Amino acid sequence: MAAKATLSKQDIEIVFQRLSEEMPGRTKTAKGPKDQPDPFRSVVSCILSAQSRDTNTKTATDQLFALAQTPDGILALDDEAIATAIKPCGLYNNKTRSLKKLCTALIDKHDRNVPQTREGLMSLPGVGRKCADIVMSFTFDADVIAVDTHVHRVSNRIGLTDARTADQTAAQLEKIAPDWALHDGHFWLIQFGKAVCVSRKPKCEVCPVNDLCLYFAATGAS
Repeated sequence: MAAKATLSKQDIEIVFQRLSEEMPGRTKTAKGPKDQPDPFRSVVSCILSAQSRDTNTKTATDQLFALAQTPDGILALDDEAIATAIKPCGLYNNKTRSLKKLCTALIDKHDRNVPQTREGLMSLPGVGRKCADIVMSFTFDADVIAVDTHVHRVSNRIGLTDARTADQTAAQLEKIAPDWALHDGHFWLIQFGKAVCVSRKPKCEVCPVNDLCLYFAATGAS
């Protein structure tokens, strides 16, 4: 099967340039769903956010961190106490086990410090590419485009990437995005995906990149 076409390097640059002009980007209020005061709580929040609405994740993290805020503190809790606290975010039994494994790994292998690299973060139990990139971006202010549902959809719809999974999209964006766009690219793409390039009925008529978009060219959407 032939690979789907993607935009040229020049057009990719133009897309990011236009989105940087149209979207608010990394503002003071653009804190994302992992708005936590330290790296440990950011990682925990990220793990709890899997298959959970932001509001439910916040409730779960608030309840958990009211009980404990450190790896040692969480390991001192019994499983039932953790599961009860994080129940709003779903999959609470699996997430309880993941949290205990995470805390053990941080204590035994990292001297209680959260790694700042993608490789280091992904070595932690329960942390995948998406979670690692979110922590790098929001907590450590790294130049990385974290890929969530909106970023994955937009990137592949426009033609920035040609990927089946969010992790593949993240890997492709890392290669093709201009260096200057890596720091705020996540924000432009997610804001664009929520305001214009929405899931069911994208607002192609007001899209700032519709003249470049492969989806628009193929469907004639208007």
